[in-house]
Amino acid sequence: MSTSSEHEVSKRRPVNLTIREDLIQEARSLNLNTSKAAEAGIAAAVKETRERKWLEENRQALSAHNRRVETEGTLLTPGWSQK
Repeated sequence: MSTSSEHEVSKRRPVNLTIREDLIQEARSLNLNTSKAAEAGIAAAVKETRERKWLEENRQALSAHNRRVETEGTLLTPGWSQK
């Protein structure tokens, strides 16, 4: 898994983006670094999409696990819960 420091030293390359004019004007008026803001937004979208795909790909296994826990209980019972 990568860390934020790895992202900061990653090679960057210029790309063309189409962004709403009002949004880019407001960002510039607030002195935002639009490249960094776009990168952060894309990184968040990538993370969200990866999470969604992982859940989709593992939905059957997660459901099977949850059914087993409902019928058989957990494999281990923590000591703090045994009173």
